[in-house]
Amino acid sequence: MSDTLVLRTATAGDAAAIASVIAASFEQYRGRLVPESGAFRESPQTIAAELGRGVNAIVAERNGQMLGCVLVEEMEGDLYFGRLSVVPAARGQGLSKRLIAAVEAEAGRRGLSGVRLGVRIVLTDNQRLFQALGYRETSREAHPGFENPTSINMRKPLP
Repeated sequence: MSDTLVLRTATAGDAAAIASVIAASFEQYRGRLVPESGAFRESPQTIAAELGRGVNAIVAERNGQMLGCVLVEEMEGDLYFGRLSVVPAARGQGLSKRLIAAVEAEAGRRGLSGVRLGVRIVLTDNQRLFQALGYRETSREAHPGFENPTSINMRKPLP
């Protein structure tokens, strides 16, 4: 087997592995996010349903093991990404940046004008990563039932 990292578009058969990667990746946020992340409600069935309705996923694998993933879908002329996930054992290897670069390349292939994301206000490390990659805040919003903003919307225009 090769130790080469492979990034590829997910298939319906990847739903269980994607759900597992998301669960492992978001566990560090349990109890830190109010409201709790919707990632904790992901399951093989919810991922399969998302893939069935036109959401795509890009996965990162090494030696047949899924180490990371990101969900993408078109939104208002841009490509939106969410559930950016890297399993704890694979962190610090640049996988998040590689997945984001893959999202940006996909947006370019589709002829879209930019890439969007949402990030929780309390996750300042994530915000710094996105800012370092050229993403800028476009707005803030509150989750249903909250008066004050809980998340930041960010966007990066593509050349």
